[in-house]
Amino acid sequence: MAVGTKDLAPDNLRGFDDERLVDELRKAKEELFNLRFQSATGQLDSHGRLRAVKRDIARIYTEMRERELGISAPPAPKAEPVDPKADKKAAKAEKKAKA
Repeated sequence: MAVGTKDLAPDNLRGFDDERLVDELRKAKEELFNLRFQSATGQLDSHGRLRAVKRDIARIYTEMRERELGISAPPAPKAEPVDPKADKKAAKAEKKAKA
């Protein structure tokens, strides 16, 4: 498995709307800043976390760019369940109207 946050896996990112992507990007950049600051002061415990956060940021940017280019579409709003009986009734009513 790739290094990174499980919440920000590519499959999960595709389900996020544009506002949530921007929010996650802001959080990741803030965390990266804090990790770099800890590294500079010698207080960083896990250097692997730096790499993971950088990858998360790259994944978010990739998803945003794919949407911009039309390669990947933002998630569609959930449709209401379709009643098959209602479709049949509508078809019958349409046939009667034509006759």
